[in-house]
Parts: sequence; C-alpha cells; structure tokens
Amino acid sequence: MATRGDNMKRLERIVARLPEAERVDIEAWGDEPTFRVRGKNFVFTDQTANGITVKLPKDEAAAVIATDSTAKPTGYGLGRHGWVSVDVGDDTDADRWQQIEEWVRTSYTLVAPKSLAKTVIAEDETR
Repeated sequence: MATRGDNMKRLERIVARLPEAERVDIEAWGDEPTFRVRGKNFVFTDQTANGITVKLPKDEAAAVIATDSTAKPTGYGLGRHGWVSVDVGDDTDADRWQQIEEWVRTSYTLVAPKSLAKTVIAEDETR
C-alpha cells in the first residue's frame, strides 16, 4: 500500500522530466503545490497529490469527465477552458499513473511556450 508522500513523489518525478518545469507552493493557498513552466501553471494539486487539476483540450476534457467517475470540471470557471480535476487516490495502479502522466504532459504542452512544448510532443511521438 502507498504511503502519504508516494503520490507527490511520483508526480514530482513525472514533472522533473519536463523542460523548465518547477514546483511552486502558493502561500496564500495554504502552501498548495502547483507545477509551472515559465510562470504558467500546468498542474494544481494538494500536499499529498491525492487529486490533480490539469488542462486538456476541450474535447479530451469532456471525454475524461464523461468516462472517469473521479473527474469533474474544475471550479472557478476554469472547467470551460479545459481544466479538469481528477482524484488520484491512495492505491493507484500503474495503468492509472500512466494516464496521469499523459494528462500532465498534455497539460504542459498546452501551457508551455511552443519551443518547449514541441520537445515534449516529439518525445511523446517516439514512445
């Protein structure tokens, strides 16, 4: 069984493979972690990463919400722009983590400058 910090460690390993990505904890939000590229958020999460919020293309976001019972449009009006909040859970299997990594990488490519996004897209095409 996973321990409390395992999800965050896995999420940080996923993000570490993305160019110029960094973790920024937002003091005004109770030190809630975000992951950013050049000052733009591409993942919002909580301290234990039991849930994540990512940006997806609108059609993909709609499909995720329709097929994943743990997914919902993100609040504060972000959902209409493709932001989706998804529960990660405490005992997430390898298949689910693969899906989470794909969502994180997609979110990154939608938010990052084009030159950085192209690098990640090229990597994904060779996977």
